[in-house]
Formats: sequence, C-alpha cells, structure tokens
Amino acid sequence: MTSLPFNKKPARVIPGFHLTLGYTMLYVSLLVLLPLAMIFIQTMSLSWAEFSNIVTDPRAVASYKLSFGTALAAGLLNVVFGTIIAWVLVRYHFPFKRIIDGLVDLPFALPTAVAGIALTSLYAPNGWIGQFFNFKIAFTPLGIIIALTFIGLPFVVRTVQPVLQNISAEVEEASASLGATRLQTVIKIILPELLPAILTGFSLAFARALGEYGSVVFIAGNMPMKTEITPLIIMTKLEQYDYAGATSIAAVMLITSFVLLFTINLIQWLANRRFVH
Repeated sequence: MTSLPFNKKPARVIPGFHLTLGYTMLYVSLLVLLPLAMIFIQTMSLSWAEFSNIVTDPRAVASYKLSFGTALAAGLLNVVFGTIIAWVLVRYHFPFKRIIDGLVDLPFALPTAVAGIALTSLYAPNGWIGQFFNFKIAFTPLGIIIALTFIGLPFVVRTVQPVLQNISAEVEEASASLGATRLQTVIKIILPELLPAILTGFSLAFARALGEYGSVVFIAGNMPMKTEITPLIIMTKLEQYDYAGATSIAAVMLITSFVLLFTINLIQWLANRRFVH
C-alpha cells in the first residue's frame, strides 16, 4: 500500500476554483458594487443639512409614498392573479394555451415606453376602456398601479409555474381521498409548497416596479405631490445637472429597497425552514 505525499493538496470538486472565484468577485465589483458605491460617494459631497433638506422635501416625500405604495399594491395584485394564471396554465388544457403562455412574457420584450403609451391610450378618459368609467384611471395613482401590474406579472407567473409543475395531481387526489376538502388541500398541501416561490415572485415584481420609469411616466401625468414618481424626480435633477441631489434621493430609494427586500428574503428563509422541519 503506497502512501500519498504529505504535501499533496486534496482535489477540489470545482476545477479552477480560485480563478472562477476571482472572476466572479471582479465581475460583481465592477458591475454591481462600484456603481452602487458611486451613489454614496457622490452623496457624501453634501453636508448633512443639505442632504436632509433634499430627501425630506415635501415633493420628494410625496414621491416616496407614491412609488412604494403603488409598487406594493401592484406586487400584491400580481401575487393573486399571477398565481391564478400559473395554476390555469399548468392544470388545465384549452385552445391556444401555448399562445397565451407566450403572451405572459410579452412585458419582458415590450419596450417600456411602448407599454406606457398603449396603457395611456386605453385608460385615458376618451380611451377604449377609460371611457366606460365615471372616474379617471389614467393620470392617477390607479393608472400607475395598472402599469406596474402589467410589467410585473411575468415575474410571479414564471416563478410559481415551475413549482406547480412539480406538484403532482396525485397529491391532491390523495388529500381528497383522505377526506380533505378542496380548501383544506389548497391551504395545507399546495400553499406551503408555493409560498417560497410566491415570495420570490413578489420580491422580483416589487423591485422591478420600484425602479420602473418608461411605462409609468406616460400614464402617471407627472403632477407634483400627486402622481410624480421618485425615478422622475431623479431624472429631473439629472437634467438640471444636480447630480448630488439625484444621488441623495437614489440613496434613500436604494437603502429602503434593500431593507424591504432583505425582510422579504428573511420571511422566505423562515418559511422554507419551517416547512422543511
């Protein structure tokens, strides 16, 4: 029996680990960390009083409430209807199913400006849909929610759909044979399996809605203190060459978004841990 040399390193499972790790860290640093760091570096050129005046301006605060409120509402709507659409696409067979399945991805490929113009023409007071309502939809927060729901729907559908495909229909039949009602099967069997995917889809749709600009700027109307979103204020300050002011508001959005997404991921981790154990 021959003994191995003491100085021989054990073989790694991943070949070239050090090289791939170094490339990954360089890639993430150049494309993610460095641009985000520049936001805070540019903001640090302001004094605390100047920073506080910019980010607590009533116009900016109103835009925070609008952006986060509409993004949250759109995310919750997508959770409900996106899950229903995913269920229908997985569990049922009907004519033109493949076409409808492909249309779900349309917001991914459609330019956001085109989506904004199309939605505005539909929901304007004289639009095809807006003319049937006694209240305004376009140029109100409701119109913004509709636009954000449109662009965030694919995130929930495509996240929940693969999980549903892995849940066998025999599981539901076994639950029914043991005396469970349809509601009990959904709550105790299906929903626990779908919850991590639903939370992931919600976080993706919510994050996309927070930073959305092109599809919202047309249907919002951009009225200060009423329908002006935070990305529009940032763009306005950039056009005025107020880079420090723009990065100050962007820093507030970045920190708040990070806290919210961290909270969502923590809830998802706790849900996974609960259902695993």
